[in-house]
Amino acid sequence: MSKPADDLTYRAAGVDVAAGDEAVRLIKKDVESTYIPGVMGSLGGFAGLFELPKDLKDPILVTGTDGVGTKVLLAQETGKLDTVGIDLVAMSVNDVLTIGARPILFLDYVAVGRLVPEEMAQLVAGVAEGCRQAGCALVGGEMAEMPGLYDPGEFDLAGFCVGLAERSRLIDGSGIEEGDVVLGLASNGFHSNGFSLVRKVLRANGLGLDDRFPHFYETIGETLLKPTRIYVRSVLGALEQGVPIRGMAHITGGGMAGNLGRVIPEGLSARLNLSNWKVPPEFHAVQILGDVPDDEMLSTFNMGVAYVLIVPATFEGVAARLLTEAGEEVLHLGEIARGSERVTLSGLL
Repeated sequence: MSKPADDLTYRAAGVDVAAGDEAVRLIKKDVESTYIPGVMGSLGGFAGLFELPKDLKDPILVTGTDGVGTKVLLAQETGKLDTVGIDLVAMSVNDVLTIGARPILFLDYVAVGRLVPEEMAQLVAGVAEGCRQAGCALVGGEMAEMPGLYDPGEFDLAGFCVGLAERSRLIDGSGIEEGDVVLGLASNGFHSNGFSLVRKVLRANGLGLDDRFPHFYETIGETLLKPTRIYVRSVLGALEQGVPIRGMAHITGGGMAGNLGRVIPEGLSARLNLSNWKVPPEFHAVQILGDVPDDEMLSTFNMGVAYVLIVPATFEGVAARLLTEAGEEVLHLGEIARGSERVTLSGLL
C-alpha cells in the first residue's frame, strides 16, 4: 500500500486526538474536585463507577437529562464559557430534585467544531462548579470534535444526571391536598429557557450583547448569561429537617402553568396570585422591547420564580424560614383549592 498524502490524516480532517488528550489533562483537577463518597476509580476509564450507599432500605434511581438550548450561542458570541456548564447541571439536577431525590452522578457531552483544550477546560470548569453546588460527582463525559457539523467556535452541550431516593420518600404530588400552600423560590433571571425569543427581540431592536437594556448598568450579555440557580442543597435541607413537601416543580420552558400543572392531582387547582411575584427587571425589558403579551411571557419564561414547593399550610412558616436561611428568596404564590383547572393565575405581573 502506498503512503497516504500528508492531508489524508485524522488531524487534517479536523479531529485532533492530541488536543483531546490535552483537554482531559486540563480538566482532571476540576472533575476530581466533584467526587463524593461512593465514587470508584478516576478520570480516564471507559465508564464511571459508583458504589450505592448501604443505609437505604429500598433505593430508587432517578434520572434526568437536558441541555442549555440556544443560550450556548450567547456564550459563543461573548467568549464567556464558564457559566453555561453550571446551567447544564442545574437543568437536570433541579428536575431530579422534584422527585425528592439527591443527585449523585452527572455526565456531560460536549460537541465542538474544533477542540481547543483551554476552551474545553472553561466549559468543564462550569460543569464541575455546578456539580459542586449540587453535591453530585462528575464521573464521566464525552468531548466530540465534529468538523463539518459544527464550525470552529461552535459547540453544544448535553447533560445526564442520576439521583438516588428512598422509595417510601418519593414525592410525586399524589399527597397534595386542598388547603396546602404553594411556595416559590426566586430565579436568577432567564435561567436556560426562552432564549430564542430573547434573541429575536434583541435582533428586532438592533441590540447586541455589549449593549444595555434601558436603565441597566451591566451589559445585556452579562444579564443573560447569569447561571441557572441550583436548588438542591436548600430543598434537601428542608426535607431533612422534616418539612413534609408534597409536590415540587422546576419552572422551565412552558412557564408556571405548564410545569406546575404536571404535579397537581386531578380535581385540585393551584390558585396563584401574580401580584405576589417579584418579576426581575430583565423580563420587563424584553417584554416592552418586543411588545410581548403577558400570556406569552408566562408560557415561555419562569418570570422570576423557577422552583415551586407545595407544603401543608401549618408548615409554611418553618419551610420559608429554613429555605431563607439556606439562601433562597421565598415567595407565597397561592393555595391549593378544588377545581378542574390545575393551575390558575390571577392578578397582574
